[in-house]
Amino acid sequence: MQTLDIISVNIWQIIISLSNLVILFLLVKKFLFKPVKSMIAKREEAAAAELKAAEEIKKEAIREKMAWDEKMAAADDEADEIIKQAVVKANKKSGVIINTATERADEIIKLAKFEANLEHKAAEEGIKREIVDLSSALTGKLLSREINPEDHSELIDEFINEIGEIS
Repeated sequence: MQTLDIISVNIWQIIISLSNLVILFLLVKKFLFKPVKSMIAKREEAAAAELKAAEEIKKEAIREKMAWDEKMAAADDEADEIIKQAVVKANKKSGVIINTATERADEIIKLAKFEANLEHKAAEEGIKREIVDLSSALTGKLLSREINPEDHSELIDEFINEIGEIS
């Protein structure tokens, strides 16, 4: 009868291999998994903080836009009030005075609308600048390690074009 030394099972060799595997697992868990998990947690916290800051900036921009809209409404109301006063004065006077008052009211309306339009455009530009600055800063932080400066510049240009199309 022939014994097979090649296929034989050595219990001590198996126990030593399993022990080495357990020790290696514990060392990897202690020195690799925990630091990696803590680093990932820190990055998640930083990203969450940046997103929260971006939300706050967005809310502030919305509040400013609402304030500008209120100013625009007040300017329209003021223009309407000026028109009403001009009409009352024009009705009290005759002929030439009526024509003069009407012309003056039209000029005031045009000026008020022109100024309101300028203020509206300035507000939109301010909000766009804030959004572009915020997006650029956020994109720069999030993608600075992942893309080269040319790709970064292209992304910013695309975003600015999209904002221009939206408004």
